[in-house]
Amino acid sequence: MARVLGGCRALMAAANAGAKVEAPAPKVAAKLKNAGIVKPLPVSPAMEKFVGASEISRTGVIKKIWEHIKLNQLQNPSNKREIRCDEKLKSIFEGRDKVGMLEIAKLVSAHFLKPN
Repeated sequence: MARVLGGCRALMAAANAGAKVEAPAPKVAAKLKNAGIVKPLPVSPAMEKFVGASEISRTGVIKKIWEHIKLNQLQNPSNKREIRCDEKLKSIFEGRDKVGMLEIAKLVSAHFLKPN
């Protein structure tokens, strides 16, 4: 029993001595900036017209869509998970009148073109 507690004291002393967790190296952080869903990709003409850019990340598109929804008060007040589409949103959501909150990412993915 003494060995177990003695080992814990040694570990606690090392932890209290100021052992810091190091941040990732700058190279790793730079790689993560342009990977996955934060990587800017070319978009379809309809999406380009909506966001105003020929290349944008998936997260950037979602942010722009939510800005538009909040600005124009398109969320259904009785069911917050439902979005009522205006003409601008219909152009990117396949002409649908209503879209579920969880469907947005799926509908947006069709507008990202595959890079060559």
